[in-house]
Amino acid sequence: MANVNSAGDAGIVVSFGEMLIDFVPTESGVSLAEATAFLKAPGGAPANVAIAVKRLGRRSAFVGKLGDDEFGHMLVSILRDNGVSDAGVVFDSGARTALAFVTLRADGEREFMFYRNPSADMLLTKAELNVDLIRKASIFHYGSISLISEPCRSAHLKAMELAKEAGALLSFDPNLRLLLWPSPEEARKQILSIWNQADIVKVSEVELAFLTGHDSVEDEVAMRLWHPNLKLMLVTLGDKGCKYYTKDFRGLIGSFPVRQVDSTGSGDAFVGGMLRGIEEDRSALQDEKKLREVLKFANACGAITATKKGAIPSLPNVAEVMQLLEKA
Repeated sequence: MANVNSAGDAGIVVSFGEMLIDFVPTESGVSLAEATAFLKAPGGAPANVAIAVKRLGRRSAFVGKLGDDEFGHMLVSILRDNGVSDAGVVFDSGARTALAFVTLRADGEREFMFYRNPSADMLLTKAELNVDLIRKASIFHYGSISLISEPCRSAHLKAMELAKEAGALLSFDPNLRLLLWPSPEEARKQILSIWNQADIVKVSEVELAFLTGHDSVEDEVAMRLWHPNLKLMLVTLGDKGCKYYTKDFRGLIGSFPVRQVDSTGSGDAFVGGMLRGIEEDRSALQDEKKLREVLKFANACGAITATKKGAIPSLPNVAEVMQLLEKA
C-alpha cells in the first residue's frame, strides 16, 4: 500500500482508456451534414484528464492503444509535449486511431459520428498493459467506453484490479456516449457493473437521469447511486456547479459566471482539478472544508475551459485558476 499518499507526496495519476481525433466544423451552429470544413483536435476524455492533471502541476500518465498511423503518433506527441508519461501507450499496426466528428448544432444539442470499426483503442489486451506503471498509480482514472467490447474490456478490468491491489484510489467518470453502445440497456448494465469498485465517481446530471431513470438532481435521486465502497460521489450541474456526497457530509458548490464559448472538455478539466486536489491531500475526502476548496478549484477549471474552443488547448494552468478564484 505504498501509494497511499499524504499532502506533498509525489504520486502519479494514471488515466486509462481512449485517445482519439475529434473533427469539429470550422463554423458553429451547424449539423455535421451542413458543415463545409472540419478542424482536427486531439480528444478522448481519459487523455484530456491526464493532460489537465499535469497542467495543474501533478504527475500523470496515459494508458491506451493507438493506431500505428500519423494520427496515433501525433497524439503521443501531444501527450509528451504536455509532460504526460506515454509509458502505457502501445500501437496497433492493424487498426486505425479512432476518429469522431462532433458539432454543437444551433439548437444546442451536440451531434456525434464515430469511426471505430474497430479502432485501435478497442483492441488493447491484458498482455499489453504496463503493469509497473499501473502499480505506481496513486489514483487510477477511467471511463466506460473501454468497457464496450473485448479485448479492451478485459484489459480495463485487469488494470483496475492491479491499481486497487497496489493501493490506488479508483476514479470513474462514465462519460456516457450512447451511440457507441449496442443498446441503452447494455450501457447501463456495464457502467453499473463496476460501480461498487470505484472510490470516486463523477456523473453529469444527464448521466444521473440515465442511470437512475429519474429526471431530477434531488439528493434522494442521487443517493440511489450511492454504494458503501464509495468515498466521494459528484454530480456536475453545468453552469450551476456541482453536488458532492460522502459518507459523512454532502453539499453544493456553485460555479463561476463566465462567457461560454465551447463546453468541450469542461467536465474533463473539472475531473483533472478534482483529482489534482485529492492527489495532493487525500484527507480532503474526510474533511468537508478541504473538499469544498478542492471542488471550488475544480469548478474554476471547468469554467475556464468553457471560455475557449477545443478541449486540450483550453485546459487551464494553476495561475489561470488562481486568477479566477481571486476575482470571484
